[in-house]
Amino acid sequence: MTDTRVAEVIAWEALDSRGRPTVACHVRLVGGGEGRAVVPSGASTGGHEAHELRDGEERYDGYGTKNAVSNLNQVLAPAVLGTDAVDRARADTIMEELDGTADLRRLGANAVLALSVALTVAGANGLGRPLWEVLDGGREPLLPLPMVNILSGGAHARQVLDIQDVLVVPVGARNFAQAIEWASRVRSATAQLLDARGGSSALVADEGGLAATLATNEAALALVTDGISRAGLIPGDQVALAVDVAANQIFEGGTYHLKVEGRSFSARAWVEELAGWRARYPVVSLEDVLAEDDWTGWSGAGGLMDGGGQLVGDDLFATQLSRLHRGITDGMANAILVKPNQAGSVTRAESVLRVAQGAGFGTIVSARSGDTEDSWLADLAVGWRSGQIKVGSTTRSERTAKWNRLLEIEATAGPRARFAGRDALVTRRPGSDGATIQPLRHPG
Repeated sequence: MTDTRVAEVIAWEALDSRGRPTVACHVRLVGGGEGRAVVPSGASTGGHEAHELRDGEERYDGYGTKNAVSNLNQVLAPAVLGTDAVDRARADTIMEELDGTADLRRLGANAVLALSVALTVAGANGLGRPLWEVLDGGREPLLPLPMVNILSGGAHARQVLDIQDVLVVPVGARNFAQAIEWASRVRSATAQLLDARGGSSALVADEGGLAATLATNEAALALVTDGISRAGLIPGDQVALAVDVAANQIFEGGTYHLKVEGRSFSARAWVEELAGWRARYPVVSLEDVLAEDDWTGWSGAGGLMDGGGQLVGDDLFATQLSRLHRGITDGMANAILVKPNQAGSVTRAESVLRVAQGAGFGTIVSARSGDTEDSWLADLAVGWRSGQIKVGSTTRSERTAKWNRLLEIEATAGPRARFAGRDALVTRRPGSDGATIQPLRHPG
């Protein structure tokens, strides 16, 4: 039997897709297995995420990660040498105890996550099995329904729009390969429409989506809906919309501001505005509709998805168990984005996902705006049977690396592979008992 004990750990400073430093790590096992991870970093970050340690020095405009790399090499690495990489949870516990803070700010969540992921990958490699299969216990692979970025604003595109992303969800696709082909077709068609209407498809946002200055935020939903039709697909029946508001960015002084339009809203009025968008467009998922600590506002948002659809918490939950527990108890949402770097370790992220699944929440494994060429996130989504994944657009190699890995898993699994499809969308109203799956159609 292969020896999966950790023999060597080496960390270094690498670059993410925005050209900012991040932490990279390589693990070698006694039996020869290996694992490598270059961890991502967010732009639209919430205040409750695990702490990303930055140097704050002149180099790289303060974004350097030399201290985090040093902590990994000098503190974390010696502590996990000789441990079994397959028992990744034990190693994660050792690292958390060494750090000694809830948000991993002493040694850096970026340092802890880099080693956590590298160990997870190495453990599977040492066993000679695909990562997804090790995580899933050998069941048939469940390919997730993708959310694919088409048009961006907010922190992903220098605020050309107030809302952050308009994405497509290929709800009518028969398999993952068809889902990605449809999404790619819609992105191309939307780019053609943008050019024809006097915009420019040459501008690309952090996650590979189009970055366009439009007269209103709602115009972004209209443009992508028209792109679906131009691509020869049926809005709502075959391809629906998801909207990431990222409301932290538009919240100030207790009010929600659309600076592009010169309009401001109370929480209640903003929810009513979003309800109008839902009535006019095939929106099946709304994310971070209110600010992360506007619990009062969130308590009045549940009706947004009446008739079927997801109300997703990202910054609201920040992949933190304590915040998810409050959301479950108070009925604040019915789906969650799971981002490993928000949690700080693979084990923490998986724990949040399992609790959410147990509560009937939709679970969406998500990349970050500053991501890397790694593809392990795709294996996590399949291995954890998340049902949904959000990576970015169908351009830029740090995005396509994940899509290509999922295409590989589907192709190599053959008849064993299942596609989560439309049924992955949880449609119960937040706060209700149980999750009921029902068909989602264009409201019009």
